[in-house]
Amino acid sequence: MSVFAHLVERLAELLQPLFHASAAAAAIVLFTALVRLLVHPLSRAAARGQRARAALQPRIAELRGKHARDPERLRKEVLELHAQEKVSPLSGLLPGLLQLPAFFLLYHLFSSSSVGGERNGLLSHALFGAPLGGRWTDALADGGVFGPAGLVYLALFALVAAVAAFTYRRARRTAARTPVAAGAAGGEEQIPGLGAVGKVMPFLSFLTLGTVAVVPLAAALYVVTSTTWSALERAALYPS
Repeated sequence: MSVFAHLVERLAELLQPLFHASAAAAAIVLFTALVRLLVHPLSRAAARGQRARAALQPRIAELRGKHARDPERLRKEVLELHAQEKVSPLSGLLPGLLQLPAFFLLYHLFSSSSVGGERNGLLSHALFGAPLGGRWTDALADGGVFGPAGLVYLALFALVAAVAAFTYRRARRTAARTPVAAGAAGGEEQIPGLGAVGKVMPFLSFLTLGTVAVVPLAAALYVVTSTTWSALERAALYPS
């Protein structure tokens, strides 16, 4: 973690002339953007994969009619079709999974009082009075909901709620335009667990509200920035 802490500190030093006391917070936002840029090619590949899966819908519908009485055979045929066309039904999950290490690094870095045997200097940084190592409960105890730190969290909650509502509405519009809702005829529910994932995905952004409330503020900034990026990225890669 000491290498990662040094990276955040260096970014904060570079941004200090522009953001002053909030330079470390700005460094975390910049770091998140860099991570998302690195993952973006995979997101584009996932978008191509989704279009390829959509193109398979007629053929999978035929398989459903042919093997309606044999679910196991249908599941096998669907998987074989995806393999034959080199289309992975799970490709859309990879960009999200690859971001987890960066999130956990930030979480542990701003939850530790020492790094590499030395005092963790990053914990002295704040965003408009809210310590980057603090949590929402700390903000409530120090000034309440409308205190300086509490207002920072209110702004984050408002942003997350807006992004979640935007994502949810787009998902509902997409489902309404799709002849078979949530991939039902796309064979996705024939792959164990994938249909359930598709139904839950539109609500995941709302769960971000809970994440922001319980993790250190630095990790919350990562989550909020990444969630906002995801919403804008999906709007660009998956036009309504």
